[in-house]
Amino acid sequence: MSTTTTLPGPTKAPCGLPDCQRALTDARQQAGSYKALHRRALRREADLKQLLAQRQADFACTVQQLQDQLQHHQAEAADRLRQREAELQRRIAELEAEVRLLKHRLYGRKTETHHHANSLAGAPAAGAAPTAPRRRGQQPGRPGHGRRRYAELPATAETLELPAEQRRCATCGQPFAPCGSEPGVRTIVEVEVRAHRRLVRRRRYRPTCACGTHPDVVAAPPVPRLIPHSALGVSVWVLVLLDKYAFYRPTERLLGQLRLHGLDLAAGTVTDGLQRLVPLFEPVYEAFRGHNREQTHWHGDETRWQVFATVEGKVGHLWYLWLVLSAEVAVFTLAAGRAHEVPEEVLGEDARGIFNVDRHAAYPAMQQVKDGQITLALCWAHQRRDFIEAERGRPELHDWASAWLARISELYRLNEARLRVWQQDAVAFAAADGQLRAAVAAMARVAAEEQAQASLAPECRKVLEGLSTYWAGLTVFVEHPEVPLDNNAAERAERGPVVGRKNYYGSGAVWAGQLAAMLFSVFETLRLWGLNARDWLTGYLTACAENGGRPLPELRRWLPWRMTEAERAELKVAGRDTEAPRPEDSS
Repeated sequence: MSTTTTLPGPTKAPCGLPDCQRALTDARQQAGSYKALHRRALRREADLKQLLAQRQADFACTVQQLQDQLQHHQAEAADRLRQREAELQRRIAELEAEVRLLKHRLYGRKTETHHHANSLAGAPAAGAAPTAPRRRGQQPGRPGHGRRRYAELPATAETLELPAEQRRCATCGQPFAPCGSEPGVRTIVEVEVRAHRRLVRRRRYRPTCACGTHPDVVAAPPVPRLIPHSALGVSVWVLVLLDKYAFYRPTERLLGQLRLHGLDLAAGTVTDGLQRLVPLFEPVYEAFRGHNREQTHWHGDETRWQVFATVEGKVGHLWYLWLVLSAEVAVFTLAAGRAHEVPEEVLGEDARGIFNVDRHAAYPAMQQVKDGQITLALCWAHQRRDFIEAERGRPELHDWASAWLARISELYRLNEARLRVWQQDAVAFAAADGQLRAAVAAMARVAAEEQAQASLAPECRKVLEGLSTYWAGLTVFVEHPEVPLDNNAAERAERGPVVGRKNYYGSGAVWAGQLAAMLFSVFETLRLWGLNARDWLTGYLTACAENGGRPLPELRRWLPWRMTEAERAELKVAGRDTEAPRPEDSS
């Protein structure tokens, strides 16, 4: 606020003072007023300078703070960008690895027997020596099967005659005299498939005595029929069942083949007949399941199986074919899902033993496993695949993956050496067992050391963390020599049904899927024992036909583990023994 000062004007001189004195007084008053104004102006100036200095200091502080904040935000933004860039680079590397892995699955070698650098991922590892491709066929140094003589086949003797016009001299016409045959016999193997009709007439008899014991007419027994009123004999159904469930061909292909032999069967007739055969195999299947529950060591696996039928409570057509395989019997089970209830029910609540499985989450959730009745032995082949796929995705990990594959291969070699002297030489077994245990301990130590490295690649860390997680199940074989390192026995047993699934996509009804599980179980069990599936199936269905097309009341004759040695010898497959099968070890 400005102050306006009014200057004193001329005043009336006091009485008796001259004018100069009055002027001096006025001047002094004015001077005092100016001095006061000057002092106030100086104070205002000092206050303003102080305020200005304070405002400048505050402004400089604010500018510094803003500059500091700007630098901090820029640093944070740069860190975030670097982190984002690193994350994107990592994601790009993961996607590139996934693409390489998928390309390998599509176009690369499917076998995991031999490990090579991933040719689809780029150039081979530096310094890797080129290897010659493995020659196909019989390998040098491997035993062969020898020349097959086929002496077990029935023989039909034939004599080739010289045409009559050539059995005389071309000059004089005199006939040749017979002088025997060639010393050698030429063998030609033939397979004759012939569709034919059996025209059966029942012979009737009339008693010639007057005893009255028999009716007036006695006829031969009726023709045994597998399916009442059906014109198809046992051999037709044996051919259908073997072709579909042992050789995994679609039924339509078999019907086309039969048409080439003159037999035109309707697909509906075959489908209806297969459904009528289901009750005949149910008792055999239940006997298989019961015997499987009595075992103490199993292999388990599951695979997809389509069932194109509408079932209440079931969404979609995806079902699963479970396998529980022991040394003496194989049991396939069709189930709507992959939950733990399926192997629980197949093995039974009283099951106790060791179960070779993969890493599917349903197996640890089994009640028998939680109660400690069943020990899970995990598969080294699946663990080995993790290292191979890590290298396929990241070719630069080839050396690391190769080192681990060599360690796993050494486990297989040491375990095989241990099994060669198991139950034969206690001293040699103890030495071999010690070497195996040392290799297992060394592998665990290397895994722990590598996981402690901060520079370990994420793919490597993921594989090693999985190895540590499953270590207890992977090392069950150490304490139990009878347990193989992998689950390849179940994988091989499922190979046939998987081929069937690819050929005819699955089943058109639930009963058809259940029949497939029954027949897969029968044929795989017969394979374990080295028995001829055609002879077994022909004998069993013939016995059912003679029983009026009903299941047999006594199955001992048809269960391989209850057969006598002579009965098994009758069903022996050429070139296979019929002794009780031993647990399969793929080491």
